[in-house]
Amino acid sequence: MFYGSVVWDPWLIVAQIVCLQCLYYLTLGVFLTMLVGNRVPRMSLEYFFDYATVTASTVTGWCVIASFLFSSLAGAAYMTSLIARAKKCLDFSATVYITHLFICIVYGGWPSSITWWVLNGTGIAVMALLGAYLCRRRELREIPITRYRSS
Repeated sequence: MFYGSVVWDPWLIVAQIVCLQCLYYLTLGVFLTMLVGNRVPRMSLEYFFDYATVTASTVTGWCVIASFLFSSLAGAAYMTSLIARAKKCLDFSATVYITHLFICIVYGGWPSSITWWVLNGTGIAVMALLGAYLCRRRELREIPITRYRSS
């Protein structure tokens, strides 16, 4: 991949955003099912989008917090393969979390919990910084050059 000759492709950017958002919510659903699913009688979308479930006062709330943090770690790994550019990681991380904010506003109103804001601020920082680190490591790998000797 030659990074200097990349043409601006809006359809590729939209596809990357949609893929990253879907993978983020799929991973969040897996972690919520594993950590919260056995603590509540019925899983629902409120654990995804209602700011009231993000609380540090209950064990279930801590499980929700852990699910969101694990999903941001997984999002950083997804960006390594989907985005593959360290300088784009902050943009894509911010897009994931801004989209999540808009969905939360539509679902349950403006998030008024400080815990929700701290969690999502931490999540965007983890996803952006770890994603940039992983992408940078991938970009700086040596290019294997094979030498063929004529016999």
